[in-house]
Amino acid sequence: MAVSAPSSARLEFLATRLRVGEHGIWSAGEQAQVSYPADGHASCFAVEDGSFWFQHRNRCIEALVVAQPPADRGLLVDVGGGNGVVAKGLQDAGFEVALIEPAWTGALNARRRGLRQVACSTLQAAGFRPGTVPAAGLFDVLEHIEDDVAFLSDLRFVLTPAGRLYLTVPAYRGLWSEADVDAGHMRRYDLREVCDVLRRAGFRIDYASYFFRPLPLPVLLLRTLPYRLGLRRPADSGQVHSDHAARRGGLSSVAQWLLRTEIDHIGHGRSMRFGGSCIVAASVV
Repeated sequence: MAVSAPSSARLEFLATRLRVGEHGIWSAGEQAQVSYPADGHASCFAVEDGSFWFQHRNRCIEALVVAQPPADRGLLVDVGGGNGVVAKGLQDAGFEVALIEPAWTGALNARRRGLRQVACSTLQAAGFRPGTVPAAGLFDVLEHIEDDVAFLSDLRFVLTPAGRLYLTVPAYRGLWSEADVDAGHMRRYDLREVCDVLRRAGFRIDYASYFFRPLPLPVLLLRTLPYRLGLRRPADSGQVHSDHAARRGGLSSVAQWLLRTEIDHIGHGRSMRFGGSCIVAASVV
């Protein structure tokens, strides 16, 4: 899926408040409060490279971005990109990527992972010039934002007139569980809901689908039902490791087949009707 590298674009030309600092990480000099666990970045960093969930999500996102590339192959800003697992995958695929992450731990992990452009900042604090960003990614970020429409409207303001947005979110309000509470989620979405939120913020939907088709049933049985029955499971880094550390070989052959075909479906623009997450590509109207 590798593509030729796009023309270079630098954060310092797009964002007025960023200054380069320690470890080559840009910063706006402000610390923001976000709805995310304090140890979340460290817990995820320990499992991301070996987790079937993170790696399959990466492959699906790459397939989407290859099929619906940024305008003029320009810079993709991964907003709230955590430890950089998605951004590094896209960078390795030949895309020009910059990561914006408000937590220093995540920004430092992303830099150590090999991301060339990393900023420790929020989108708002960075001071992006209006209409300058060719593409943005929100990969399991929007569910942490209290006012999702307002946030997307702010993001649309900094995108170019042909700007693209790529997005993933957890699916189905009915699958809400203690894991969502512990992760700092405000909500889960069905596909229609997330598309409606995007349209209200001024975006056109180019592609929308569910993915992670094998996951809704086990999530319902192992997370949602115990949560509804009041069987609280303590949140700790060991549980994060247990939830995400399973490798593909531990999945059933049917689950492996479903996951494998999802990449092809997304790459060819075919939507899937159910799954544990939603994936969307949208454009500025």
